[in-house]
Amino acid sequence: MFTGIIEEVGKIASVDDSTEFRTLRISANGILEGVSTGASIAVNGVCLTVRQHDSTSFTAELSSETLDRTSLKGLAAGSVVNLERPMRADGRFGGHMVQGHVDGVGKIHGFTRDGDNWNLRIEFPGTAIRYIVEKGSIAVDGISLTVAAVKPPVLDIAIIPHTFENTNLKRAAAGDTVNLEFDIIAKYVERMLNRETS
Repeated sequence: MFTGIIEEVGKIASVDDSTEFRTLRISANGILEGVSTGASIAVNGVCLTVRQHDSTSFTAELSSETLDRTSLKGLAAGSVVNLERPMRADGRFGGHMVQGHVDGVGKIHGFTRDGDNWNLRIEFPGTAIRYIVEKGSIAVDGISLTVAAVKPPVLDIAIIPHTFENTNLKRAAAGDTVNLEFDIIAKYVERMLNRETS
């Protein structure tokens, strides 16, 4: 379980497609403190398993399922990525419940500055509308954010300067794809209501 509070922005050092799984080597710094082989790290909101690591990087393998369902397939050497370790049981819960299980891929429709803030407009898959509400939570590339407005097929999110400066949004542009994870509570409520009516 993650919180959507990005700890560090890493960089893709290499991409290796020579085996059955695509292997990413990701350069990072502080996030590797205390990390062990087999640990989980969210990379752009996708929960990945550390295969190997040293003091400056780690590797993770991507299955065809991960490549098909996320924007990670578009990463190349030099791409910047959001990184977060799992939440500690005794830690503060600063964002919202994020599983690291991507529900769909969205596309940045526009990203414009409005005074000290930025307005991020994302085109989302049509079936996702039932999980998106104004002032509700959404994870975009693993970042815990609040929906400002919903105008299908797009949603608007106000990005504050701290988030802009400390995530991969600093390099985001219209046309980029992003991983979306919707509020887990909304998905469970939907499941329970469907059971009651069936």
